[in-house]
Amino acid sequence: MGDLFGDAPSAEPRPRSQAGDVGSQTGGRRDGTAEPPRPLADRLRPKQLLEVVGQEHLTGPGGALTRMLANRSLGSLIFWGPPGTGKTTVARLLAREVDYAFEQISAIFSGVADLKKVFESARLRRTNGRITLLFVDEIHRFNRAQQDSFLPVMEDGTVVLVGATTENPSFELNAALLSRARVLTFQSLSPESLGRLVGRAEEETGRALPLNDQARDLLLQLADGDGRAVLTLAEEVWRAAAKDETLDAETLLSVVQRRAPIYDKGQDGHYNLISALHKSVRGSDVDAALYWLCRMLDAGENPLYLGRRLVRMASEDIGLADPRALTVALAAKDAYDYLGSPEGELALAEATAYLAAAPKSNAVYVAYKAAMRAAKEHGSLLPPKHILNAPTGLMKDEGYGSGYLYDHDQPDGFSGQDYFPSEMGRQNFYQPTGRGEEGPLSEHLERLARLRHERGRR
Repeated sequence: MGDLFGDAPSAEPRPRSQAGDVGSQTGGRRDGTAEPPRPLADRLRPKQLLEVVGQEHLTGPGGALTRMLANRSLGSLIFWGPPGTGKTTVARLLAREVDYAFEQISAIFSGVADLKKVFESARLRRTNGRITLLFVDEIHRFNRAQQDSFLPVMEDGTVVLVGATTENPSFELNAALLSRARVLTFQSLSPESLGRLVGRAEEETGRALPLNDQARDLLLQLADGDGRAVLTLAEEVWRAAAKDETLDAETLLSVVQRRAPIYDKGQDGHYNLISALHKSVRGSDVDAALYWLCRMLDAGENPLYLGRRLVRMASEDIGLADPRALTVALAAKDAYDYLGSPEGELALAEATAYLAAAPKSNAVYVAYKAAMRAAKEHGSLLPPKHILNAPTGLMKDEGYGSGYLYDHDQPDGFSGQDYFPSEMGRQNFYQPTGRGEEGPLSEHLERLARLRHERGRR
């Protein structure tokens, strides 16, 4: 599970291949046969940190790693970022810069026995005066106990750990491990950075990529910030293009088909996108909300999950400013459940647009949390006796129901009595915003409050 240009040490440069002979560089084997083609990403691995593309905040002048290397000493690090951003490559180059022995394992294929062997080798090197940089790819896939096994060898200097992960370290790595390592964030490559990689590929092959401007821009978009992906796509284009052919955007899509977006329904991608959808609805941005909805649908998210989230948004962020929002959200969920895909997605889009455009109020949400807090704090207080039923004579003698005023028989249909426990006193949880339909509702509640005050039943 290597990273951009990071699966193996850089080889010595070879003569440039002839135009159109992409990936066919060969070298002589002892038996006289040609070596298998080397992928373009392998041939273009950087030889020094300054050649790493897209991570200038780490590897450029004044970057975090550049400053560390100025002291010729490294501490343990966690590289966090999406695939194809150079994590493995940078780890190799760091080891080379400070002359540490480089060991690489993958958490997918390694277990406790493998770790013990690596640690023993590192201890032996240390007795001979050499430090080991241990690079652990997909480190988040180690369980908690396996992660703990790194702590002693990190503390006694047996290894300098560099772990790579595509998942949020705060959720996936032990606090003890994180406390001993610095987290550095790798960024998805910008279109400009991807374009620089394509330029290097063209220089390496001696041939321009046979795409018009629109198709070239589309190629960079399809790479989705992944440097390895953009070079793989470029190789596909060179293989598919006929002599003297220039591909347009439509032809490019047919050649490379479609690259699935980076999205793990159980991990960060899932939570990041649902957060973007929710906040776009809350921020009343219909277009952005529809975009994030479609991003998740396009990535294979369960539409019924999105329907449930829309129901939550209707209650939390709209509430009584537009009580119909909850009905619309529930109807959209039921419509998808009834129609299925692809017809049902349109109902989810309709609900998303409605919720984003609706007036917003979290007054009910805030009131609910305040009421729940009060319920927990005040314990098992009894309701006031005047609102308790008295089905037996004994209960009547105890005062149950005494003094209760039937609201429908009172002026304005409102008695204004206190319904809170007497030990607690009257509370005010719900404070409408005045937006949307909470405007007239607010006026109505203010009128009732005045009547309650006038009748001495605060």
